[in-house]
Formats: sequence, structure tokens, C-alpha cells
Amino acid sequence: MTSPKKLFIKTYGCQMNVYDSERMAEALGGQGYVETKTADDADMILLNTCHIREKAAEKVYSELGRLKPLKALNPDLKIGVAGCVAQAEGAEIMRRQPAVDLVVGPQSYHRLGEMEAKVRKGESALDTDFPEEDKFEHLKSRGKAKRAPAAFLTVQEGCDKFCAFCVVPYTRGAEVSRPATQLLDEARALVDRGVREVTLLGQNVNAYHGAGPNGDMTLANLIRELDKIDGLQRIRYTTSHPNDMGDDLIAAHGDVEKLMPYLHLPVQSGSDRILKRMNRSHTAESYLKLLERIRAVRPDILMSGDFIVGFPEETDEDFEATMELVREVRYGYAYSFKYSTRPGTPAAERPLVPAEVADERLQRLQKLITQHQREIQESMVGRELSILVEKQGREPGQVIGKSEYLHAVHIENARAQIGDVVKVKIVEAKTNSLMAHEL
Repeated sequence: MTSPKKLFIKTYGCQMNVYDSERMAEALGGQGYVETKTADDADMILLNTCHIREKAAEKVYSELGRLKPLKALNPDLKIGVAGCVAQAEGAEIMRRQPAVDLVVGPQSYHRLGEMEAKVRKGESALDTDFPEEDKFEHLKSRGKAKRAPAAFLTVQEGCDKFCAFCVVPYTRGAEVSRPATQLLDEARALVDRGVREVTLLGQNVNAYHGAGPNGDMTLANLIRELDKIDGLQRIRYTTSHPNDMGDDLIAAHGDVEKLMPYLHLPVQSGSDRILKRMNRSHTAESYLKLLERIRAVRPDILMSGDFIVGFPEETDEDFEATMELVREVRYGYAYSFKYSTRPGTPAAERPLVPAEVADERLQRLQKLITQHQREIQESMVGRELSILVEKQGREPGQVIGKSEYLHAVHIENARAQIGDVVKVKIVEAKTNSLMAHEL
């Protein structure tokens, strides 16, 4: 009996890439592969890449350089590049690094089986098309093994917004929503395998408009259908665009108990001038009024956001407008980055803010965000929260889970098992987590 081939996948970037890596592993499982946790003994290595961060492509080429010597140790080893860098760079990856056998874009993962067969014959395989067929229908999860209590579920891909700083419309394509029946079937299958919480994923997840039995469904419609699944206890979604927060989705935050009181709603800047140059199509005022409406139906909702500092031509006044918005919103979490050029995007041609100025602004913004995060975490001390237990802790008798507000919570001397949802009392706030006792 021949031993199975080993697959190593290194995943970069967003949660959607995590979901995609799981689907790719299952697709190659049909070709006789089992996953391994190290590249050293792999027969196939896949880098599932992200193009959002600065110098993303160069980091991938550096990683490929480190992996190349493994081919001398294992002549049968095949190396592939997937994801958004693969989509953006295409054949250039194979030209710059001949050790690469396979390049596949985010919309072509369902073709991995036939691509793997090609590379096993000694041929190279490149596929960065945007095929008409539904990759998700081909990549249905067929696994039966027990899953972690929390899982991602991609419901929508691509983006039609064309923000001036972003490559997603070019690497993931136009907005496409999956059929609701397909998603509900996948959610039920996840619950059958032990999942208690699903996070619905999309580049613009609240733009979801998937086909349902009686016409297109909105994200709120989908959430209400997921709410009916026995055994599914928690629902989240990310990432949202302010322009797609419809009335029905806002209402769902008030009356769907399984929808957690946490919302990631990126604004990017507090300056209307910069927002316009970013092609964001909302203003600071419209964003704040939207938050007022959301908080009116769910007063305890915890907000998180994204910020870009040092966008081309950002002035001190523009940056101060961002700081003022952050002071008003008080984010529980926020991701902030210094602007970096993405070739091919409109902003790439514009004059850059001096690096030292952008660095100083980013430090000031992150200090303010960290202050608010710490104050919000400290306000949880003494409160009773509901925790989904996800894994064992480092200490004996300790388990770790997530609160309704997505805080990491360590429970000492726990009776709860992985997959349980338990009530706890928060006793201490740490830098990035909370400590609790089970009630």
C-alpha cells in the first residue's frame, strides 16, 4: 500500500484565504494528499498569498527562494503559488522563480486536481482566469471529520467599489454572491461536524445578494435563515462597507439573537476630502449617522474598523479629522496601516506623504486606538459574558474562547468542554485578552 502524498499550505492575509486554503486541501485530498504541518516533508507546497500588504509580491518571492532548496532533497516536490499575488503576477512568478510548478488564481481553485495531474507529468500549470463555472459548487466540503467550534463561510467574493488604494477588484474580480441554498447546506454540514459559530465572509459581505427560492436574498435574509438552524448558536460577518448597511441588516442586529454584538465596519479616514480621493463614496458624517442607527437597535455593539494613514496628499488637518472620528466612535478594535503603493491602482500615481510624517501619524493613531481598546476591555471586568470555548489553554484546567464581543477569554479551573457556550464572570483585563471564572 502506497503512503499518501503530503500537502503543506502556508496561508497569508485575510480570513477568506483561510477558508480557501481549507477548500484547496479538500480538493487535493481527492488526489491522495494529506496535510502536513511542515514544508520539509511535503510532496506539494502551496503558498496561498495576499496582495493587500506592502511589498506582498516580494515577500512571496523571498519565501520561494527559501523553499527552492527543498527540491534538491525531494525531486518529486511540487511548489505552487495561489491567491491574489498569483492572480496579479501570473506567469511572471514562473519566470522569476523556475522552481514554481503551478500558479492558480483565487477563482480557479476547483481546477487544482487537473493542474496537479499536469505538474506530475512534468508540465507547468498556470490558471488565472475568471471562469464562468461556480468554483464553490466544485469545492463542496465533503469532509466528515470533527471541526473546531468556530468556522468561516465565504458567501460573497469580489468587489465593485474600486477604492483608489485597493487591488481586490483586479485580483478577486467583480462581486459575486453564492446561492443561499448552497450556503445553508454548507452551514448545516458544518454544524453536523461540531461547528457552533459561523463567520460569513466576503470582500463586501453586506453587499450579498445570492439567489434564494423566491428571488435574490440580502445578507439579512440569509442571517435570518441561518438563525433557524438547530445547533448553530452564533453568527458573525465581515468585512462590510458602510454603503451596503441596509435597513434590514441594521434591524437584524436588534432582533436576531444569534447575531453577535460585534461589527467590523471600515471607514479608512475621517476626512471627507481624503475619503473622496479614496473613492469611498461615504462621508465622515454619513458614517457616524449610520453608527447611531446601528447603536439605536443594539446599544452594546462593539465596533471595529480599518484606517489608512498617510494616504497621498493627506494633510495635518485631514489626519486630525481621522483622530476626531476615532475619539467619537471609540473602537473596541481597529486595524491601522501606513499607506503603501499598490501598482495598477489609481492612488499609485499620486504624490506620497513623507514617510517620517506618515510614521508619526500612525503612531499617534495607534496609541489612541490602543487606549480605547484597553478602556473597553477594562469595562468588561465584573460583567457576566457568554463564551464559546474553542481550545485548551496553556495552563492546567484552563480553556480559551471568544466572548460575544470577540474578546479572547481565558477561563481558569474550567468545567466546560471545547464547543460549549458557557456563562462566565470577567475578573481581569489583560493587554489582549480577558480572564474569567466560570459561573
